[in-house]
Amino acid sequence: MDITPDRILETGCSFWSSKTLLAAVELEVFTVLARQPAALDALQKQFGFQGRGACDFFDTLVALGFLQRIDGVYQNTPETALFLDKAKPSYMGGILEMASKRLYGFWDHLIPALRSGEPQNECRTGGEDFFGTLYSDPDRLRVFLRAMTGVSRGANQAIAQKFPWADYKSCADVGTAQGDLVAQIALANPHLQGIGYDLPVARPVFEEYIAELGLAGRVSFQDGDFFKLEMPNADVILMGHILHDWDLPTKKMLLEKAYRALPPGGAVVVYDSIIDDDRSQNAFGLLMSLNMLIETPGGFDYTGADCIGWMQEAGFRECRVEHLIGPDSMVIGVK
Repeated sequence: MDITPDRILETGCSFWSSKTLLAAVELEVFTVLARQPAALDALQKQFGFQGRGACDFFDTLVALGFLQRIDGVYQNTPETALFLDKAKPSYMGGILEMASKRLYGFWDHLIPALRSGEPQNECRTGGEDFFGTLYSDPDRLRVFLRAMTGVSRGANQAIAQKFPWADYKSCADVGTAQGDLVAQIALANPHLQGIGYDLPVARPVFEEYIAELGLAGRVSFQDGDFFKLEMPNADVILMGHILHDWDLPTKKMLLEKAYRALPPGGAVVVYDSIIDDDRSQNAFGLLMSLNMLIETPGGFDYTGADCIGWMQEAGFRECRVEHLIGPDSMVIGVK
């Protein structure tokens, strides 16, 4: 077998393709083309592009598989039409917008993060921590919560289908954001009552979204700070993309609080980009853990075996890992 440098070059220069996609999302290229496919001259005029770069930009998006070009007319692929059109509820570009405007620059400080163990985001220049900044600005928070809905939708729907909900009557989503996890569960399981638990500033975004889905009679919001208060009482406690934000003592504290809130036979469901136990396959989960190094004082992603150990330490039994979609898996424990 020939040994070539192809993979090294592709990975080493992958920021080229990443920034091209992120720029297209920030410019709303896919939203514009969802309204009307267009030829190059019309796109140049639409976006105010000058000179030779426009043709290369749009053709690069074709070569990367994010656009199609048919008889000189550019249009979305089925994938980008579904996930990168801002007019659709399935839009997940919000997280990419944040990646383009914030994370892209912060990742230039990966080596200082590795050497210092300290966050390299706004904190590096004396600003407030990420969550403090986010929750202090309602407009930015709304954009972020919608972005989390888009990036989590597939996993949320998988949990709504895969977990044995027929055995339970209620659930509480801790750190609910816009509320899509509890909403998808309620939509797929009409017998369930649901609670979204988060800081009070998230309430208007949550209640607006739940009302749009016609779930206001079965899904409600409960104000709470899981650092200061106990979690809501429910048959199932869920934490989606929550545990990886925090250091190990906080992870264990949250699982202990979940255990106290559950009745005997109740279950905790945690999901993140769970790293494989050998720590050699789920590259996205490992990269997400590096992102937590850059973004948080103590957050990190973890293996299924790690999480099962913490759950068992809190008192849970019958713990198991189930794959959801893409890099995401859920870890389940029964009280």
